[in-house]
Amino acid sequence: MFRSLRCPALALVCLGGLFPALGEDGFVPLFNGKDFSGWVNVNCAPSTWSFDEEGLLVCTGKPIGELRTERMYQNFILELEWRHLVPKGNAGVFVWADDITARGQPFIRGVEIQILENAYGNTERYTTHGDIFPIHGAKMTPTNGRGGMRSFPTQSLSNPSPEWNHYRIECRDGTVKLSVNGTKVNEGRDCIPRKGYICLESEGGIVHYRNVRLKELPDTPIDPDHVAIENRGYRCLYTGVDLSGWKQDGDGWRSRDWTLFHPADASPSRLETEESFGDVGFVFDFLLFPESTALRFYPRGGGGPVVSFDPSLPGLEKTGRYNRIEGEIRGNALTLTPNGNEDARIEISLPRGNGHFAFEAEGKLELANPYVRALDREN
Repeated sequence: MFRSLRCPALALVCLGGLFPALGEDGFVPLFNGKDFSGWVNVNCAPSTWSFDEEGLLVCTGKPIGELRTERMYQNFILELEWRHLVPKGNAGVFVWADDITARGQPFIRGVEIQILENAYGNTERYTTHGDIFPIHGAKMTPTNGRGGMRSFPTQSLSNPSPEWNHYRIECRDGTVKLSVNGTKVNEGRDCIPRKGYICLESEGGIVHYRNVRLKELPDTPIDPDHVAIENRGYRCLYTGVDLSGWKQDGDGWRSRDWTLFHPADASPSRLETEESFGDVGFVFDFLLFPESTALRFYPRGGGGPVVSFDPSLPGLEKTGRYNRIEGEIRGNALTLTPNGNEDARIEISLPRGNGHFAFEAEGKLELANPYVRALDREN
């Protein structure tokens, strides 16, 4: 769902920034300035990421989501320059991340290096100057913590919008070190995972990037449990900005940033993909509220077989907490597993052939992270 985007200029032309774009031995650019070769749009719209006429990488901040590398990295030095175009903007860099977003989240499990604009403010819980912290199941020991796993910078060195800032992020053997505008200010140790994808985050702020470059360092022995989830070939079916690619019976479903929302006062309605699927793997997340009736999933389109997810179904979380459904269709067999609970696995027979995915809600409900992937052929 990610279109190649053309630009007449190279993304990595030195534009008189704080530091030279190239020159240090071993560094290579991560963007070619013409298209997104080497990168994967995890859960954003095609319009979220682009190159402008000067070759800058531009993020609109809408929806909340990520752009990640195609390759995994273990030990490396990442350098980039960034600037917020709007005060109080929010963004970030993730390292050692999984392939897709975590359950019920627009973000990927990994370690985040925060990119906040100075006017966002500073509190006991966060600062705007380069916090490092693990999210959604990742782990880290902070060097300058305040009782949690977040590490806080020792100096406030970031420049306000629309000035440029330079980050140097060194990731080696589970340790992340951050230098802001030439001075080391933060560090996190004992990270898990410590091999994975590099991500740029869209989170509401309009952000420009330039001189994004990487120097790989030699790999070292690593526990398999310390490696992030490798690419499984998933692509997201929802842009996060509108209902393109979907059609609905009624008007209850609404695009609400990274979630598809069905409000309590809406009439029952069915949301269906325009694309049809044969043999396919899939993931989707949903959130039931106390007033929710159920989410009904039609793997062959409305009118076909249905799986009803109501609060009493074994394996589901209590209302108010997100569920993740993972499954696949092979031939006429559907198998799906709620929240990784194999004891709650569901198997049903389907008509052979292709069909649309459809979701039907009655009452308040949230749906998120609908992904599909091609299946490997079985021997």
